[in-house]
Amino acid sequence: MVPQRKKLIALEIVSGAYQEFIDNLIYLAKSNTSSYTCVANVHMLIEAHRDSSFAQVVNGADIVTPDGMPLAKGLKFIYGGKQDRVAGMDLLPDLLKESEQQDLPVYFYGGTQEMLDTTETYCKTNYPGLQIAGLHSPPFRELIAKEKEEIIININESGARFVFVALGCPKQEKWMAAMKGRINACMIGIGGALPVMVGMQKRAPDWMQKSSLEWLYRLCQEPGRLFKRYFQTNSLFIYLFTKEFLKVKLSSRLN
Repeated sequence: MVPQRKKLIALEIVSGAYQEFIDNLIYLAKSNTSSYTCVANVHMLIEAHRDSSFAQVVNGADIVTPDGMPLAKGLKFIYGGKQDRVAGMDLLPDLLKESEQQDLPVYFYGGTQEMLDTTETYCKTNYPGLQIAGLHSPPFRELIAKEKEEIIININESGARFVFVALGCPKQEKWMAAMKGRINACMIGIGGALPVMVGMQKRAPDWMQKSSLEWLYRLCQEPGRLFKRYFQTNSLFIYLFTKEFLKVKLSSRLN
């Protein structure tokens, strides 16, 4: 089934129930087809709004999920109906569980070696039957052509069906787009979901997640790094969404 997409400002986001995303991702992993999935939040949407070439990268993905609650609610307000939030922090453990049960090898690409070591220990404890095809921490610099080819060969020869990419936005999305057709697996940009899952960072409590305040919890954890980004992106998102919402409503009344 071809996922239905709905445009929200600069992104074409796939709509549907949470379980449908899981089912589609499992299908892609089993099909031995090169694909990539972008887990979109407000930050990614604003980056796409500011950079049309990055918007093409994200919209070129096989699946774009509404990670942030503002995106899920935005789709609901504009198009009607219920839209589940499909967050990387939920997808990652659920897909690992499915991969363990269905014998789908997984590969982790990105992050520090310390984080990957912690990830390996975490997976062996919580998903003892999971096949870890590999873990690779690339250097924090531009890779030369030979290094890129070695990584492609390593991942393909590992037999990985899922490749979880933790390079951060927008680097991970650009990397996956460049690897489509070259890495024979289902690639998913998981960003900050990995350190949260393995316990290196904490996730906001449920009430903050449901109230679209997870960004505030993260801001309190890393104010120096995130204050300027959140202030700019959140303010611009509110402006752009309000503008689009009013445009859609006015158009519906005229029609």
